[in-house]
Amino acid sequence: MKIGFIGSGVMGKSMALNLIKAGYQLNIYTRTKSKADELIKEGAAWMDSAGQVAAASDVIITIVGYPKDVEEVYLGENGIIKNAKAGSVVIDMTTSSPLLAQRIYEQARAKNIFALDAPVSGGDVGAREARLSIMVGGDAEAFERVQPVFAAMGKNIVLQGAAGAGQHTKMCNQIAIASNMIGVCEAMAYAQKAGLDPNTVLQSIASGAAGSWSLSNLAPRMIAGDFAPGFYVKHFIKDMTIALDTAQEMGLMTPGLELAKTLYEKLAAEGAEENGTQVLYKLFI
Repeated sequence: MKIGFIGSGVMGKSMALNLIKAGYQLNIYTRTKSKADELIKEGAAWMDSAGQVAAASDVIITIVGYPKDVEEVYLGENGIIKNAKAGSVVIDMTTSSPLLAQRIYEQARAKNIFALDAPVSGGDVGAREARLSIMVGGDAEAFERVQPVFAAMGKNIVLQGAAGAGQHTKMCNQIAIASNMIGVCEAMAYAQKAGLDPNTVLQSIASGAAGSWSLSNLAPRMIAGDFAPGFYVKHFIKDMTIALDTAQEMGLMTPGLELAKTLYEKLAAEGAEENGTQVLYKLFI
């Protein structure tokens, strides 16, 4: 099985490396070739376009930036759908629009191509350690066929339903994280203002009822002043925008999400959009 991989950002590069470690032959493409240097050194074959990757691969995985990038790479003139072979499986692991995932599915199906939307959660650490949570939408047949591919990148792999269900599940994930991140930052700032050692406070509360992935993995980075991106502020704002738009279409009230988006947009306006999401802490100290 030849795997095409498009996108080599903070998470994509680690995911691709894990596929290589698992023994898969990779065909790769990214808009900035230098970002793929490490993958090429590890044996991946460089292609000059998304279309070339699609034509040369049995399974094509994408993890790019924004819905507009997903649309271009799949539905563009030299994109995946126009160039993929009949019977191949395309997997978009970008956090993107559920409606766009459904469009891609329909256009792929018309060409006898299987399409899955499979966004992930777990950050840079989960990507490196191949223990991402993978939320999948699409046909069960295609899901079962690529299970070994998913297993090379993640541990918690669940088929959530039809096309778009993976993206809807990721929206649930991002909504939960958005309000939780505010709580984590407030708690760590409170500890500091009260004259406590935030590290020992974290030791006490991370394993109790307040425990969360963000508290265990991102609070230590906040305390250390490490705001390097495991997941970019700019991409979190993108995700929250998709979630808010979709929630509004469904008539769902999401005040916590609205507040989090406002705070992160303030950070982005101050030049922090390339930082990791834990930089929210700076607003509280």
